[in-house]
Amino acid sequence: MLEVFAPEETLRPRLEEIRGLLDVAFDGEVTEEDWDHVLGGWHVTWTETGEIVGHAAIVPRTLEVGDETFDTGYVEVVAVRPDRQGNGIGTRVMAAANDLIRAEFQLGALSTGAHDFYARLGWQPWRGPTYVRTRSGLTRTPEEDGGIMVLRFGPSQDLEITTSIACNQRSGDDW
Repeated sequence: MLEVFAPEETLRPRLEEIRGLLDVAFDGEVTEEDWDHVLGGWHVTWTETGEIVGHAAIVPRTLEVGDETFDTGYVEVVAVRPDRQGNGIGTRVMAAANDLIRAEFQLGALSTGAHDFYARLGWQPWRGPTYVRTRSGLTRTPEEDGGIMVLRFGPSQDLEITTSIACNQRSGDDW
């Protein structure tokens, strides 16, 4: 069963279960900073027999694209329990995440190495240089080039994906 939890809704009883899913799906490699990035936004979950087996978080971020800024739905830690992978759960979770992003934001973005999965859901690789906005200005992040994908629609439909893109600095991974 698909569920979407808005930021103002309490998800506290399920957060421990979501954290457990992420630990299993990512083989214990979800850091405390990664976990902090999941909080403060929407959660899309897929449950079977009352247990969460699929998850994606969409957190609000502001991205700079060239000289413009966009209210962005940034996707964090899409996960499916390993024994349930390959059954369309990730696709259903991301389809709901896409709908939410289109309803609430101007642009969707994420960082991934799984381009094929997201591309078939309408996401495109960002082909321009990536940056992080720090207190002292923009810092180039060439290691992120090619790893950022965007979901363009409405106000972002005509964005040139070869221009620069920047996010604000945060603890842990910036992108």
